[in-house]
Amino acid sequence: MADEVILLSYWPSMFGMRAMIALEEKNIKFDYREQDLFNKSQILIETNPVHKKIPVLIHNGKPICESLIVVEYIDETWPGENQLLPSDPYQRAQAKFWADYIDKKVNGPTRLIWAGKGEEIEAGKKEFIEVLKTLETELGDKTYFGGETFGFVDIAFIGFYSWFDAYEKLASFSIEAECPKVIAWAKRCLKRESVAKSLPDSDKVTKYIPELKKRLGIE
Repeated sequence: MADEVILLSYWPSMFGMRAMIALEEKNIKFDYREQDLFNKSQILIETNPVHKKIPVLIHNGKPICESLIVVEYIDETWPGENQLLPSDPYQRAQAKFWADYIDKKVNGPTRLIWAGKGEEIEAGKKEFIEVLKTLETELGDKTYFGGETFGFVDIAFIGFYSWFDAYEKLASFSIEAECPKVIAWAKRCLKRESVAKSLPDSDKVTKYIPELKKRLGIE
C-alpha cells in the first residue's frame, strides 16, 4: 500500500517551500493543499491545533508540524535518496545550528522590510545585510552550505530567495552588490528541479505584498 502524503501550505511561504523541496528531493508523490491563512481550514486547525500554521505534513493520517522538523522527518522516513542531513553527528549538529540561525535571524529584519515604514525599513535592511554576510562567511567557497551536497541548510534558506526581488525594491538596495556569493549560491540551487518547482516567481511575490499588507491591516 502506497504512503498517503498530504502537504498543507501557502504558496508565498518560504517555510512551506522547505517541505515541498524536501519531498521533491526524495521523489515523494504528495497531495498539495493550498491554505488560506486568513480563513483557516478545518484540516489545518485539526492537524496543527497548537499553532494553526503551515506547513503541515500529513503522512498516513499522522500530522507533522514546523518546517525544519518536517524536513528532518522526510529525510528520516525516506532515507534512500538524496540525504538531506549529514550522517556525521558533528556535521549534522552544524547543519541544525545554521538552519536554526536562519529561523531566528532572517524573518525579523525581512518582515521589517516588507511590512515596515521609513526608518523600520532601513533598520531591517541593515540587519538583513549583516545576517547575509554572516551566512556568506559560512558558505565561503563551498558549492552549498554542506559542501558539494545540497542539503538541510540550503533548504532552510533558499525559499527566502523568492522574496529577494521584493526586498530590493522596497528597501532600494542590491543584494548581489552586498553579498554576491549568496546570489551565486541561490542560482546554483535554482538549477535543481526540486527548487525550481517549489519556489514561486519573484515577480508574483512582489505583486502580492500590497494585498498581503492589506489583509494584515498594515497601511
